[in-house]
Amino acid sequence: MRKGWKNIIYMGLALGMIAYSVPKIDIGHLSAPSTIFGLVWIGFALLVVASHLHELLGVEEETKRELLKIKRMKRWQMEQAVTGKRKMLQVRR
Repeated sequence: MRKGWKNIIYMGLALGMIAYSVPKIDIGHLSAPSTIFGLVWIGFALLVVASHLHELLGVEEETKRELLKIKRMKRWQMEQAVTGKRKMLQVRR
């Protein structure tokens, strides 16, 4: 739960920086260095927001659970092989 609050706060700060800076960025000529810098800066800020949103939504939680199951099964199979029981199981999908 604590991690969730941290992501919400940091995402809010990043959105606040974007909201404050977008009106101040000069987008006159696309070849001007200041315009290129502004667009790249906005892109990185949006990546920060997207990463915090990705973490908040828990997109990778199911994958982490599946990998943990596989690790446990491999550890169990290794124990069985070491103790001489040699019974190998298949992982169901």
